[in-house]
Amino acid sequence: MRGAHLGVPRPNGRGAAAGERRTLPGMNQLFDVPAGGRRIAAACAAVLLTAAAATEGADTGSLPLAAAWTVSGGLPLAAVAVRRDRFDAVAAAGVLASCLVTLVTTRVAARPDTTFGLVETSALLLVVVRAVRLRPPPRAAALAGGALVALTVILLRLPPSEYAPLVPFVVPALWFAAALATALGLYLRLLDRYRAQEHQAGLQAQRLEYARELHDFVGHHVTAIVAQTKAVRYATAAGRPPSPEELDGMLAAVEEAGSQAMQSMRAMVAVLRAPGGPAAAGAELADLRALTEHCSAAGPATALTLDPRLTAAALPPGVAATVHQVVRESLTNVRKHARGAGAVTVDVRLAGDTACPSVLVSVTDDGPDAAGSGGAPADADGGEPSGRGAGAARCGYGLVGLAERAAMVGGTVTAGPRPGVGWLVEARIPLPGPLPAPGDDRRPGDDRTTATLEP
Repeated sequence: MRGAHLGVPRPNGRGAAAGERRTLPGMNQLFDVPAGGRRIAAACAAVLLTAAAATEGADTGSLPLAAAWTVSGGLPLAAVAVRRDRFDAVAAAGVLASCLVTLVTTRVAARPDTTFGLVETSALLLVVVRAVRLRPPPRAAALAGGALVALTVILLRLPPSEYAPLVPFVVPALWFAAALATALGLYLRLLDRYRAQEHQAGLQAQRLEYARELHDFVGHHVTAIVAQTKAVRYATAAGRPPSPEELDGMLAAVEEAGSQAMQSMRAMVAVLRAPGGPAAAGAELADLRALTEHCSAAGPATALTLDPRLTAAALPPGVAATVHQVVRESLTNVRKHARGAGAVTVDVRLAGDTACPSVLVSVTDDGPDAAGSGGAPADADGGEPSGRGAGAARCGYGLVGLAERAAMVGGTVTAGPRPGVGWLVEARIPLPGPLPAPGDDRRPGDDRTTATLEP
C-alpha cells in the first residue's frame, strides 16, 4: 500500500455526515406548535386538573376540607409544571401539604365517600418521575421518598370501614406505580444525558468544521504570501536581489494573496455570524484550472489532468467541493514543504465500474527532500508529512482535515512518499450512483438516471 491511510471514522452510509439525525417527514409538522398555543394548552390543562381536584374535595361535604384538598392537589400539579429551579420547593410543599391534609381528614368526621384523591395521587407519581429525572440522587431520593409516604397514607382519607377491603390491594398497587414512575424517571434521565452528549458531539463537529474552513480559506493564501516573501529574502541573501520589475510583480502577488485571504476570512465570518443563512456556494471542478494556474505563477510548474467525463457531468456538491479541497491543500503543502520541487502533477479522473464509480484525485511532486524518508507515513496526528525535510512542521492539520472531509462523503485519503522521489497525496471519493449523460441535469443516485459510463 502506498503511503498511509489517515484513520478517520467513516460514517454509516455513503454521503451522510457523521452524527446526522433523520426525522420522519410528518413529525416536525405534528409537534410544531407555536409557543402561544402551548401556553394556552397548558393553562387549559391546569384549570381542568385543578377543577378535578376541587371536585374530589367537594365529595367530603365540607367547604374547608374541599379547599384543603384543592391546595394539596394543586401543589403537586404545580411542581410538575414549574421551572426547574423552583421544582424542589414546590414539590416539597406539595408532599407536605398532602400529608397534612391526610392527617387533618383523619381527625374530622367529614370523609369522602367515593375517592381518596385520584388527581393528587397521579400528581404525586409525576413528582416522583420529575424528581428522579432532574435532581441528583440524594435530593431525588428525599423527594421521591416523601411522595411515596404521601401515597401510602392517602388512603386514610376514606372512612375506616373502607380500610380492610382497599388497603391490601391499593397500597401495593401504589407502590408498584411509584416503582414504575422511578423507572420512567431514570429512563428520561438517561435520555437527557444522551441528548446532552449528542449536543456536545454536534458542537464539536461544528467546531471542527469551522476549523477546517478557516484552515482551507486562509492557509492557502497565507502560504502564497510566505512563499513570495521567502523568495525575495533568499534571492537577496544570495546576492541576487530582484530587479524593480520583479519586485513589483512579487509584491503584486503578495497583495493579491492577501486580498483573497481577507475575502475568504470575511466570507467565513459572515457564515459564523449568520449560521442560519445561505451557505457559500461550493467549489466546482472547473475552478481547479484557476487554482493550478495560480500555483504555477507563485511556485513550481503545475500540470492539471481532468477527466472530461467529470466536467461534463453534474457531480454532487459535496464531492466536487471535497475534490477542490484535496487539490488546494495538497498544493499548499507543496509550497510549504517541497521547496526543491520543480513540477507538480494534479490528476482527477473517474475510476471504478459503471454502477459504482468513484473520483480518484492524485497530487504528486518531485521534491527531492522527500527522498530517504524510508516510506515514513503521513503523521496521522499532526496531518503533515513526516519526511519532508527537517524544517517541515509536524503539527499541522491539513491532511487530517482532508481525511475528515473525505470521510463525510464516504471517501479516503492517503499520503506518503513516492517510490524514488517526490510525494503523493491520493483521495478516492465514491459517487452515489452512475454519472448522468452529458446534457442531463439529473444528479447521481436519481432513480430516473439511465446513463452508463463507457469502460
